[in-house]
Amino acid sequence: MTGAGGRLEDSGPFEVVCVGAHILDVLGRPVTEIPAGQGGARLEQIRLTAAGTAAATAVDLARLGVRVASVGCVGTDEVGDLLLVLMGRHGVETVGVRRTDAAQTSATILPIRPNGERPALHVVGANSHFRADAVDPSLFADAPLVHLGGLDTTGAFLRDDALAFVDELRQRGCRLSLDLLGARPSAVASSLRPLFAHVDWLCPNEEQLGDLYGVDDPAEAARAALDDGVGAVVVSLGADGCLVMTADGATGVPARQVDVVDTTGCGDAFSAGLIVGLLQGRDVVGAAQLGVVAGALAATGLGSDAGLTDLPALLKAEQDLPVRQPARPFSRR
Repeated sequence: MTGAGGRLEDSGPFEVVCVGAHILDVLGRPVTEIPAGQGGARLEQIRLTAAGTAAATAVDLARLGVRVASVGCVGTDEVGDLLLVLMGRHGVETVGVRRTDAAQTSATILPIRPNGERPALHVVGANSHFRADAVDPSLFADAPLVHLGGLDTTGAFLRDDALAFVDELRQRGCRLSLDLLGARPSAVASSLRPLFAHVDWLCPNEEQLGDLYGVDDPAEAARAALDDGVGAVVVSLGADGCLVMTADGATGVPARQVDVVDTTGCGDAFSAGLIVGLLQGRDVVGAAQLGVVAGALAATGLGSDAGLTDLPALLKAEQDLPVRQPARPFSRR
């Protein structure tokens, strides 16, 4: 594999390094149906965006003013070229993104329905070729936080490299957040769950966490993750906001009211808002409140980065967006 370019010696220390899945999304809206045969349909909007739980979170962090680098694997194809250009335009350092001839860059076609739902057509691609021996350890020098995004989709890296990799990060003094990407993390639970003893903040959605532990109740699943050693669990609950589970108990954080255009990337924006809150020194519930607002803003436009502009706008939205009353009886601070 080869590097993506750039001069690391000019980069300086990063506040956050995102490690894991890199995907190019092609999105169109609104799609009410797929035309039959050779038929066609006119759309209002088509966009190309950096996606994946490492790349998209890195872009969102950069837009919120965080100095961020991203680490992963893309192909040597035009899709990879474009993905790196998009990330660089937002200010993400991509010198740690390696390139491989073994597979095309991971990519997804997303026809967005009028209600914001998003069926997906996906190529797994280069994410499964990411390996630890291609990572430059100097990228993590002085980085206080590393976000592990979508390690459940990295194949051999998760199976063979990840445990030693995260152990080294902890020895460096990094704190770790971890998000998931796939719908069936239970398929890699034997490799994934041993990482949790190193993870400070686990931030999956409730379907992923429920699949991982085989239970429908997000609070029960979150308590199981704490038993595996996670410091705190922040579970996205969609329109019901999120649930924060710590050793002190469960706290519900309600969602915010917005007009939904597209739900793509809301989880990545949530992670970015959570991380920004943590970097500000908030406790995990306060950070989750900022994450919920970031996720809501992401839903107001097409693509994972559409609704986030900068940190002042996010903080203003935290004050201005009305609270959506949750349907679940979780406690609230």
